[in-house]
Amino acid sequence: MKTIDVCLSPELIHLYDLSNRTVVVVDILRATSCMVTAMAHGAESITPFADLRQCESMKTRGFITSGERDGKKVEGFDKGNSPFEYMGEEIRGMKIAFTTTNGTQAIEKSKDAREIIIGSFLNLSSVVKYLLLSEYSALIVCAGWKGRVNLEDSLFAGAVVEKLKDYLGPDCDAPLAARHLYNLAKNDLAGFLSESSHVKRLNRLNIHQDFEFCLTVDEYKVLPRIKNGKIVL
Repeated sequence: MKTIDVCLSPELIHLYDLSNRTVVVVDILRATSCMVTAMAHGAESITPFADLRQCESMKTRGFITSGERDGKKVEGFDKGNSPFEYMGEEIRGMKIAFTTTNGTQAIEKSKDAREIIIGSFLNLSSVVKYLLLSEYSALIVCAGWKGRVNLEDSLFAGAVVEKLKDYLGPDCDAPLAARHLYNLAKNDLAGFLSESSHVKRLNRLNIHQDFEFCLTVDEYKVLPRIKNGKIVL
């Protein structure tokens, strides 16, 4: 039987054998929500970078430079880390170079996986369907915040585990904990997250609209995945 596990922080990823796993990288607020939105609106590709300067250098190669550090748009970059910046016809055909505090770091640390897909509440059902049909066991890698566990990514992991509980058995207690947490929160995700550290951080930056949008379930039907170092459909 295929199994499912949850890595609650990228700092724990050394504990997992990724070689025969489908890894789902998730950074709900807001990196993977931006990636899913951009791909749904027709971006050609997104190249993730853990290193800010490497990302910045892609501007000379015709890429749109995008991302944040500590929640704030990087000075000199074309776009920040709000999903609303990745909507509309202007996104179609774009090649985006993207770096963030947590999400692209989690992608980099997952690079030894059999395959990597990008998850968010915005494409939850697409993620679940793919994991159900995949021949590989699943590992959800929560980006967290600078190595620490965060609530919103753990809730997404729990939602996936809940929907697959009859098909993929848990590898340890982390998937069970995430599932129980999600079941406590599922009727009011925004309210449940209202005291979370990252929501407070976004509130200090006066970013409220992003928070609500990133909790929207199944806004899109796309499934971005990593191929040759790029996020594509």
